[in-house]
Amino acid sequence: MGFALSPMRLDSDAFHAGGAIPQRYTGEGEDISPALSWTDVPKGTEAFAIVCHDPDAPLISDGHYGFVHWVLYDIPGSTRALSEGCEDFSQGRNDFGQAGYGGPMPPPGHGPHRYYFWLLALDEAVELPGRLGMWELLEKIEPHVIGMNRLVGTYQRG
Repeated sequence: MGFALSPMRLDSDAFHAGGAIPQRYTGEGEDISPALSWTDVPKGTEAFAIVCHDPDAPLISDGHYGFVHWVLYDIPGSTRALSEGCEDFSQGRNDFGQAGYGGPMPPPGHGPHRYYFWLLALDEAVELPGRLGMWELLEKIEPHVIGMNRLVGTYQRG
């Protein structure tokens, strides 16, 4: 998988790139996923996957770093937006050990963390099992990724 960002653009009405994620979308709030939308999709896109990862979390397990907050896949290539609190498509396993979205909630006093919402465009709708973790998903879809980009938001607990 090429790690260069593609021209695809990922946005949210909830926060702007580099901005603070409102408490509503965190473990201290309603803990629902923010609405997302995207444009400039690569030609030949047949499916999408989305992950939200906090690389600032002081955790390492099985050789992987950070904390995974959301794994979503089997999103049809015709899709260009997800509504707030999306529970559609295949919800993978986050690092809370649950399927679906688990919002930001860094340790108190740990400072701001960055949350990377990654959008991956695939050249085919890959048949995938349910409840994949982020690292498992990336391993299975890597040969099919034809574009990717991200939206980064921040959150800090008091």
